[in-house]
Amino acid sequence: FMFRNKIINGGMKISQRGTSFTFAHAGTTSDYILDRFKINLHNTDEYDCTVSQYSMTAAEINTTGHTKALKLLTGTAESAIGSDEYARCEYKPEGQDVQDFIHGTASAKTATLSFWVKSSITGDFGFNIYRFVSSGSGRSINLSYTINAANTWEKKTISIVGDTGGATIPNGNTSGLLLIWQLATGSNFNSTASNSWSDYVGTRLMNSSKSDAVITTANADWYLTGVQLEIGTVATPFEHRPIGMELSLCQRYFCKTGQNIFIGRGNSNSAVFGVTLPVSMRSTPTIAITNGNIVVYDHDSNESSSTDTVTVNSSTTTDGFGFRCHVSGVTAPNNRVHAIESESTMTFSSEL
Repeated sequence: FMFRNKIINGGMKISQRGTSFTFAHAGTTSDYILDRFKINLHNTDEYDCTVSQYSMTAAEINTTGHTKALKLLTGTAESAIGSDEYARCEYKPEGQDVQDFIHGTASAKTATLSFWVKSSITGDFGFNIYRFVSSGSGRSINLSYTINAANTWEKKTISIVGDTGGATIPNGNTSGLLLIWQLATGSNFNSTASNSWSDYVGTRLMNSSKSDAVITTANADWYLTGVQLEIGTVATPFEHRPIGMELSLCQRYFCKTGQNIFIGRGNSNSAVFGVTLPVSMRSTPTIAITNGNIVVYDHDSNESSSTDTVTVNSSTTTDGFGFRCHVSGVTAPNNRVHAIESESTMTFSSEL
């Protein structure tokens, strides 16, 4: 049946932010990459890497059934993992999308996670889940998987027992679970093993005695695709949703405009225009303008000027936005501005 997979973009086909992302100990250390997936580096003081959307070869497609993957490539390695350091790949589903797990009750259901992974490094790797709760302490469980052969696609299946302890998962548009593919972890986060659900403490978030070698080995790589989380004890075939549907699901959390013409009116030295978003977003998003400015054209003189500031009107919703642009350099008659052209990309983010 459709939507048995709780993971959006598990096949890594959607990457609205770009196809290559740089992370550096002295620069970006935590950010979303391919849609819905995030890299999080904590306190690493040497590590640099590139994360990209990888296009599979014909042989890899035949093996995995997937055309795209997430690829992490280590540049400068971390010489050793300090007690306060970690590196991980993350995914968060909304609480209202995992209510049928019935966690925090006696009826909690077992779930199965499956994914394809490939790496130049072999060994045991940690996989961890933090569960958000409606009250009291969060819950966590530490699991693992093994990469047996270097540079070889392998399908992994992890069983996740239902959590009967703690409170229920919040039923709303906030985080329900935090899924963690552990790439390195310091002793502050893994001094106590917990391979069954327990109340969260910092020293139980990730696994001890698991491989850190992707992060501590220059030019090491790690690939991920075909991620599926579903209720039940068996991993079913990956749910390949139509690309347009997958994009729409991603746009609930992040979307962007291209270069467009927005019709609006102006008075004095400001102009107003609206944007209708392709889907209703999870929450009122953060808006950013990149790679340029917004240009305003005066009806009479046809002169243009970039904006000084852009602010969101109070009527903003998750479906559309009204913008008021304060414009510099518009001369009389300046109350007939009739068009606003975006020379830039506008991004809207309501990630968890």
